[in-house]
Amino acid sequence: MILTVTLNTALDITYRVRSLRPHASHRVSEVIERPGGKGVNVGRVLAALGHEVTVTGFAGGGTGRAVRDGLARAEGLTDALVPVAGATRRTIAVVDEHSGDTTQLNEPGPQIAPAEWAMFLDRYAELLSGASAVALCGSLPPGVPVGAYAGLIRTARSLGVPVLLDTSGEPLRRGVAARPDIIKPNADELAELTGSHDPLRATESARRRGAHTVIASLGPNGLLASTPEGRWRVIPPAREHGNPTGAGDSAVAGLLSGLLDQLPWPDRLTRAVALSVATVRSPTAGDFDRAVYERLLARLSVTTA
Repeated sequence: MILTVTLNTALDITYRVRSLRPHASHRVSEVIERPGGKGVNVGRVLAALGHEVTVTGFAGGGTGRAVRDGLARAEGLTDALVPVAGATRRTIAVVDEHSGDTTQLNEPGPQIAPAEWAMFLDRYAELLSGASAVALCGSLPPGVPVGAYAGLIRTARSLGVPVLLDTSGEPLRRGVAARPDIIKPNADELAELTGSHDPLRATESARRRGAHTVIASLGPNGLLASTPEGRWRVIPPAREHGNPTGAGDSAVAGLLSGLLDQLPWPDRLTRAVALSVATVRSPTAGDFDRAVYERLLARLSVTTA
């Protein structure tokens, strides 16, 4: 079982409009609601790849009920969310059908009480006992300690469970010091962590700070990996137009899937990039186009960095 942790779960709402214009009224052509947050998106892709996935984090209020109802309908996902008094946040994605661009609005999330955090820590320790890997993903809701991910990493490492961390800012800085197996920052997050805007130099710096392996997400320029076994880069053959929401989460799913399938690093990276691009091409945020994914797997090449 793969455990995905989304401390700031969300109800993802996608609006499609013909053309998004500031200061104007818009007619929405389609509305899609589904459980979200980075770890939930990761879990959905992993389940589609045939892995058993358990999702944990927090859920509360009417939006929390909607998230749990959606998880109950999702094939391959087990709901292990911890109930809280506050309402789960919403994220709003507005897709401009004319340009293909997406505008994202993210709410901050509910206030987490100390007793609720303690309840989560107990649940997390229980779930780790049956986990083959854990992904710690996304932002922290108000009330959760800024060093939360560092503590969760140490708990997983004490039980021998591989950990992938995908967050930003101070939670990333503290989490790296706890020596996660993999981190997957984007270029901006990596520069903020290390102070370097050169991706290759920054990945090496992040490893010196504690990360065992660093996978830098460079948007349309693919992935750059710095690992104990070597350094590689995978670049998509062409820039893809579509909705990028969830593309980074699909990359995380590819990395975890490759880890459990014991693939060599170049194959893990091509899987991650193929899933990421296939997510951009999917009409629904957070899904991936399987035909695009399979086509790209055969076309992508890996170079040493």
